[in-house]
Amino acid sequence: MPTWGQYRAVSIWIWTLGVRFQRLSGPPGPASMLSGWNLLLLSWAKMSNVSYHISNLLEKMTSTDKDFRFMATNDLMLELQKDSIKLDEDSERKVVSMLLKLLEDKNGEVQNLAVKCLAPLVVKVKEPQVEMMVDMLCSNMMSDKEQLRDISSMGLKTVIGELPLSSPGVSITAGVCKKITSQLIGAMGKQEDVSVQLEALDILSDMLRRLSGALVSFHSSLLSSLLPQLTSPRMAVRKRSILALGHLVPCSSPALFSQLTEHLMAELSKGPSTSMSRTYVQCLATISRQGGHRVGEHLEKLIPMVVKFTSVEDDELREYCFQAFEAFIRRCPKEMSPHITTVTQLCLKFMTFDPNYNYDDDEEEDSMDLEDRLDEESDDEYSDDDDMSWKVRRSSIKCLEALIHTRRDMLLSFYSSISPALLARFKEREENVRADVFAAFSTLLRQTRVGTSHHGLISAPSDHHGNQGEEPTVVMLKKQVPVIVKALHRQLKEKSVKSRLGCLCLLTELTHTVPGALEEHIPALIPGIIFSLTDKSSSSTIRIDALSFLHVLLLSHPPQAFQPHMQVLLPPVVACMEDSFYKITSEALLVTQQLVRVMRPLEPTTTTGGGFDPKPFVKQVFSPTLKRLKATDIDQEVKERAISCMGHMVCHLGDHLGAELQGVLTVFLDRMKNEITRLTAVQTVAMVTASPLKIDLSSILPEVLSVLGSFLRKNQRTLKLSSLACLSALLSHYGSCIKPAALEAVLTELPALVDETDMHVSQVSMTLLTCVAKASPSSLAKISSSVLPGVFRLIHSPLLQGGALVAILDFLQALVLSKSTNCRCRLQTALPFTDSPISLWLAVWLPCPLSVQRRPPAPCPASYRRYCMFDCALSVCLSVFLLTGLLCRPQVKSPASPESARVLALLCLGEVGRSGSLGASKEVQGVILEAFTSTSEEVKTAASCALGSMAVGGLNDYLPFLLKEISAQPRRQYLLLHSLKEVISACPSSSLSPHMESIWALLFQNCQCQEEGTRNLVAECLGKLTLVNPAQLLPRLQQQLKASDFLITLQDEDINVRRVALVMFNSAAHNKPVLIHGLLGRVLPHLYRETQIRKDLIREVEMGPFKHTVDDGLDVRKAAFECMYTLLDSCLDGLDVLQFLDHVEEGLKDHYDIRMLTFLMLARLASLCPAAVLQRLERLVEPLRATCTTKVKAGSVKQEFEKQEELRRSAMRAVAALLAVPEVERSPSMADFANQIRTNADMASIYQSVQGGEPGGGLGPAESMDLS
Repeated sequence: MPTWGQYRAVSIWIWTLGVRFQRLSGPPGPASMLSGWNLLLLSWAKMSNVSYHISNLLEKMTSTDKDFRFMATNDLMLELQKDSIKLDEDSERKVVSMLLKLLEDKNGEVQNLAVKCLAPLVVKVKEPQVEMMVDMLCSNMMSDKEQLRDISSMGLKTVIGELPLSSPGVSITAGVCKKITSQLIGAMGKQEDVSVQLEALDILSDMLRRLSGALVSFHSSLLSSLLPQLTSPRMAVRKRSILALGHLVPCSSPALFSQLTEHLMAELSKGPSTSMSRTYVQCLATISRQGGHRVGEHLEKLIPMVVKFTSVEDDELREYCFQAFEAFIRRCPKEMSPHITTVTQLCLKFMTFDPNYNYDDDEEEDSMDLEDRLDEESDDEYSDDDDMSWKVRRSSIKCLEALIHTRRDMLLSFYSSISPALLARFKEREENVRADVFAAFSTLLRQTRVGTSHHGLISAPSDHHGNQGEEPTVVMLKKQVPVIVKALHRQLKEKSVKSRLGCLCLLTELTHTVPGALEEHIPALIPGIIFSLTDKSSSSTIRIDALSFLHVLLLSHPPQAFQPHMQVLLPPVVACMEDSFYKITSEALLVTQQLVRVMRPLEPTTTTGGGFDPKPFVKQVFSPTLKRLKATDIDQEVKERAISCMGHMVCHLGDHLGAELQGVLTVFLDRMKNEITRLTAVQTVAMVTASPLKIDLSSILPEVLSVLGSFLRKNQRTLKLSSLACLSALLSHYGSCIKPAALEAVLTELPALVDETDMHVSQVSMTLLTCVAKASPSSLAKISSSVLPGVFRLIHSPLLQGGALVAILDFLQALVLSKSTNCRCRLQTALPFTDSPISLWLAVWLPCPLSVQRRPPAPCPASYRRYCMFDCALSVCLSVFLLTGLLCRPQVKSPASPESARVLALLCLGEVGRSGSLGASKEVQGVILEAFTSTSEEVKTAASCALGSMAVGGLNDYLPFLLKEISAQPRRQYLLLHSLKEVISACPSSSLSPHMESIWALLFQNCQCQEEGTRNLVAECLGKLTLVNPAQLLPRLQQQLKASDFLITLQDEDINVRRVALVMFNSAAHNKPVLIHGLLGRVLPHLYRETQIRKDLIREVEMGPFKHTVDDGLDVRKAAFECMYTLLDSCLDGLDVLQFLDHVEEGLKDHYDIRMLTFLMLARLASLCPAAVLQRLERLVEPLRATCTTKVKAGSVKQEFEKQEELRRSAMRAVAALLAVPEVERSPSMADFANQIRTNADMASIYQSVQGGEPGGGLGPAESMDLS
């Protein structure tokens, strides 16, 4: 306890500080002086109180009563875990001393608590106290007392686990590591005490695993100390030394890694004993796994050595050899290429290595049941404990799995060599090995799916037997499906749960990879599924997996395949629905939902098949589903799936439910009012509404509309969208039953939803308004004053495009067709053309029916908003054919007409002409030609669109005129060719055939035009015209090429020709990758060459007093990198990823546009090829670091700051993708960069924003690029 004198001295010191503080802050005053005094006094009192409390605890720790010591130590641990606690120097010293003393306590529980206290204490005390702890623990670790040695080792591991990695505590960590390392090296030299050696090696492994970067200066001495331990007579010492060496390698220098590898090779070349050979080969496998690609440069010497040891008759040695092969394959796939054949042959040889068992090759002659055979095996003379051959088989199979995983380019050959061998091993007697066989084959299936279009579960194709257009691997897999099913269907009824789980997972993967391929084999599979569902000894996991597989099977195969088996399938599924475990119930409801679809499929393609009667099964499935639907004390997942399942039942079998139907609908309504289940209930009601059975919803319809209207005010966006979709469905199918009064609650909420802040919500809202206009126009009239202004504000928005634009056009058309005069009048006043004679149209078109189906024109990007307004006006004006000549032509001709009115008139003229109602009018042709002379680019573009549209509607009248003008008017060729492109695109081939030769000749006359834009248009026209009659025109187009092979253009001297060739290649890779697979070997060298920066294409241009650098090769480099990006998606299996990464690395230092592309590629590669990325990680980190740390000069323009910020964000997305790669933390440079990001506030904020803006924490590919 502090004495009174100490209190007095501290009080005087605090008062002095308060006076000095007041002198600095301002004139002293009694109140402010007292405030400063109180603040400092409270702070001191708090620290004094903590010290007093700690002193009391320390005093109790010296008690002779073990319970007092235990409770005091526990209280101390709780105090140390508080973030707010701060210890003074004296308290730190006392606490550390007491805890170290308690490590020697006679009570084990007190000792354990003392060890736990060390963890929070490490970060609370200063460096001298931590070093004192470490010194004492290291000293105790070498004690003769076993208990003290063990507890001290635990304490050291605890301290190591809590040492800080970030910059504020790095100095403490480095100092502690030096002290521990020097003492551990001494402890390892104690050959006479194996226990000390083992503890020292354990602690060293932990320290190297977590803090290897802080021990770089000790790496050499650690290696020198660890290598002799590999020759220890004790196997445990050798194994722990291998583990420590494995943790040493990731952060070691290349020279140290080479030293270690060469030492191992030298020892292996001496022909050591079998026991020592095991140790060296196991060490080789470990450092290969941990050291990554660095082992690649030694493979030429290593592989023959390891291959030689596989011939030694020792099962453990062979196991380690295959583990080494697996590590080589995973870490150095490219360097292993020359040795793949050798390793594959060895794996195929030893995966069947089972000298103690004779397999029955002829399964057909085996009359024993599989279960009886298994019982007989258990009585065999040999013991599995003595048989180690299963380890050889398992390691060789894992090696094959690694090969399949890393070499997708060899997938086709794997189906010829590895796949049959794996199928033959499905009969493996050892359960663990059999599970690995299933896992390897599942990997083969996953790799096959990556290269096909089946990235997720899709419905079965109508004719899944056809092989046209399928990948060769899929074709070969389909041929093997009968063999797979034959090998698996009996194992689905085995007692072994692990084997059945493996079978179900493999079959699920097969169904995902080749949907519909199991249709013929469903009768063979169903008994096994039912066995897993009904076997009372089955665990929850096996039942869930069986239900999951059945669900996938039902989704991917036609209903007719399951209808004959409904009698046996339904009872076990219904029994699972009654299960007490919610996961089983949930999966069973999902399966039942699909079984309902099987009973009565409503799809057009399946309604005619089978004549299956669902009536006998309706009650059997309805009762348990209704029970789950009504239950309120169940898991939310079960509630939601019960609602969905019953919704499917009503949708498919509603006419069989009779009086029960209204009760179900009432429950749906109740679930809509429940906040937890309302979203699922809304989606279910929407599904029921769209049912072709026309379910009677009149009993709940008014209240449903009211509830849905209230949901439109909610902030939950998904609920809002689902409610809008449900309302649209109700109005479309039950519009005649809905009274206008019932819609008021909905309509009052709609005007607020039509806004550009959320275009998708606006689009769905417009769809609902269209349904209202069709079903209840009188209701719409009440809100027209609030809806129409919002609609036209949306029309003015630059964001309007795509589906939202189409929804507005549909709404305006429906509005014109409606009988609401009020809406028409408001529409007339709202349209933005009332200041011109175009407004005269409105007085005419309002009473006219809309009879023309038109499509939106292709507007000029610079004035897209105005074109949207024109298009919306067109949607209500195009029926006035007879007035076109009276109104449109004068509007175009009049020089006093506003530009917007002339453009609108021209577009209207074109759309009317598309209908064929203008005829061969000389006056119209003159109007168009006159518009071509306008000074306005928008007017000329509109005239071009109009002429193309009129030619589509009157090909014989306008096409000759168009071709004549193209030849006669060189200055207008660009606009006229746009018109011609529209004609070629829109006209059917039968109409174009008579004019094909004249168009072909004209295009080739203009293909050498000096204007690049005109040449590009000619190229587009030629391409589209060739598609009209490919058989006739494609050979002629090929003849026109100077080179016999188009790809030779990639070597053309003209850089523009090479750029266009790359654009063509990119298009082919994106749209028809199958065409270029065989050409990659020839194309890639030229493609990679174009990614290089060429100094001869860089020039300086003087702009007044400034010099500007121009890179003429930038466009062709961008085209090359765009091709590379496309190839990642379409032709990954044809790429040498490491070579590809070399050019990505160069792109990371290139121009802004190319860096943006390469960041995307790097993020994609981190997901697709993590092993290859890890090999190049050290070289990739620096360009990323440079981009993230670069700052723009202070005097730069705003655009430079924005570009740099976007670059940094894109680079950070790539970093996030890299950090998601497993084992990336083993890279010292990446770990250092990650630490730099954490400690730099600016970079940390960018990283957090990138993570927050991306699904899954922003660790996957963050962006994708549209190359369509």
